[in-house]
Amino acid sequence: MQPIDELKATVDHWIQNHGVRYFNELTNMAQLTEEVGEVARIIARRYGEQSEKESDKLKDLGEELADVLFVVLCLANQTGTDLQGAFDRKMDLKAKRDHDRHHKNEKLK
Repeated sequence: MQPIDELKATVDHWIQNHGVRYFNELTNMAQLTEEVGEVARIIARRYGEQSEKESDKLKDLGEELADVLFVVLCLANQTGTDLQGAFDRKMDLKAKRDHDRHHKNEKLK
């Protein structure tokens, strides 16, 4: 089993044993948006120009990124999406399409 497929199986096992059922796709999409917003808040305040509130300093970026990943895996499971295959194809495409482009980009030197 591939790594993403293992993660999908882990999430499915958790849903079946603890979560009762998957939320519907629209609810999970809203949940994903909320979780990405929490990641954005940490990045904007910790690494961007906004000041970080005391209450934000305790937030764990890794935990918030894991929340995003969990919901993405839920959506992949419930829609029958081969996320491993899609990821592998995307990485192949990016390697072919972007290798020279990024090396030639003066902004990245």
